[in-house]
Amino acid sequence: MSSYNIDMAKRPLAIGPAGFRTARLIEHVRNERGLSQRELAARLNRLGHPLAHTALSRIECLRRRCDVDDLVAIAGALEVPPVALLQRRES
Repeated sequence: MSSYNIDMAKRPLAIGPAGFRTARLIEHVRNERGLSQRELAARLNRLGHPLAHTALSRIECLRRRCDVDDLVAIAGALEVPPVALLQRRES
């Protein structure tokens, strides 16, 4: 592994505007569905994508990035298309 890759792995990755919007939408849709983070985590586990409720909390609190695999699984557990967690909500 090059030193570039090692250095990159040590730096936390900032959460940009799309990540911020996605975190807010995950929380919004979860609350619309009346699900706690523990209930959403249980759904994810049943779908074969174990993600602890603490990881969901960190995503929603912007302390953890939501990767593509997590996004697709969370969308499935919330029964929405993944793009629904990426788009700006219409007011």
